[in-house]
Amino acid sequence: MNFEMTENQRMIQDMVQDFAEKEIKPNVLKWDEDQTFPVDLMKRMGELGLLGVLVPNEYGGSGFGYFEYVTAISEISRVCGAVGLSMAAHNSLCTGHILQFGNEEQKKKYLPKLASGEYIGAWGLTEANTGSDAMRMKVTAKKDGNEWVINGAKNWITHGISGDVAVVLARTGDLLDSHGITAFIVERGTPGFSGGKKENKLGMRASETAEMIFEDCRVPEENVLGEVGDGFVQAMKVLDGGRISIAALSIGIAKGAFDAAKQYSKEREQFGQPISKFQAIAFKLADMASEIEAAELLTMQAADMKNRGERMTKESAMAKYMASEVSCRAANEAVQIFGGYGYTKEYPVEKFYRDCKLCTIGEGTSEIQKLVIAREILK
Repeated sequence: MNFEMTENQRMIQDMVQDFAEKEIKPNVLKWDEDQTFPVDLMKRMGELGLLGVLVPNEYGGSGFGYFEYVTAISEISRVCGAVGLSMAAHNSLCTGHILQFGNEEQKKKYLPKLASGEYIGAWGLTEANTGSDAMRMKVTAKKDGNEWVINGAKNWITHGISGDVAVVLARTGDLLDSHGITAFIVERGTPGFSGGKKENKLGMRASETAEMIFEDCRVPEENVLGEVGDGFVQAMKVLDGGRISIAALSIGIAKGAFDAAKQYSKEREQFGQPISKFQAIAFKLADMASEIEAAELLTMQAADMKNRGERMTKESAMAKYMASEVSCRAANEAVQIFGGYGYTKEYPVEKFYRDCKLCTIGEGTSEIQKLVIAREILK
């Protein structure tokens, strides 16, 4: 395996670094403290092709693969994990679901708008009492003529209020039936579809997380994604790819924390020398660097398999599990290296420390990743 950066990756890395430095970095603290979801920034990201990285050119996307996608998310997240999270959810979940399972008419209708940033995407699987246990979902969709009537609420949805279009998973069959769930495309403005409570979160505060509420929401038959009853199976395949994006997000946060800690350790002096000269600090940096590279290799392996169309359930789960845990360890050590300053908002590491935790929870907790990995290796 050769994971040396391609010309496309280097081009994207340079572009994203420049964009993040100019457009994101000056606003990170304000967006975080005010819990502002920067919709205008997302629109500009769409103009740069960052909201349709994996979408083919024929549908208005950038037409790249997972190597370029991982690079883009990592570089955004190196500056702000919250913006990286919104980018990941838009690309991998909503847009990715339509790209992977939509018919030609659905792709032509929605993908150009999602890729350009005209539409911001949301994806609704999780409910208040069904996170990991998705087959017990209570949101239902019942057929009524040529329409489906959706009722219930989805929770913890990225862009649940601001999203212009959502892919929603609803139960159309019996409880616990893996073929009793169907995916629907629901546009904002559809009667009976509204945003609910916005969550007040520990981290990732500039990425909107909210309820989506459905009250006799009527969706036309042509908005069914794939076949009726295939929604759960589709969602599991979408999450395989989505876990690569969360791994990339985690790596970006870890690199941001590492970069800040390394730079600070060279500048901060104690006992007449930079603290980087002390073995206690140097060993922390060595551990951080080694773990980040290991997580990145796992992530690129999963990305390579995804690019080649191979099944990579185990590999994406490994990448997501390892990268998210590494991100938390790196952020924790960065705060420790900064000492008292690391506990203040004057420096960036406290935000990396708060943001990283979501990576071990969203799109399948670390415990769920272990279950997936264990199931795969014990087949």
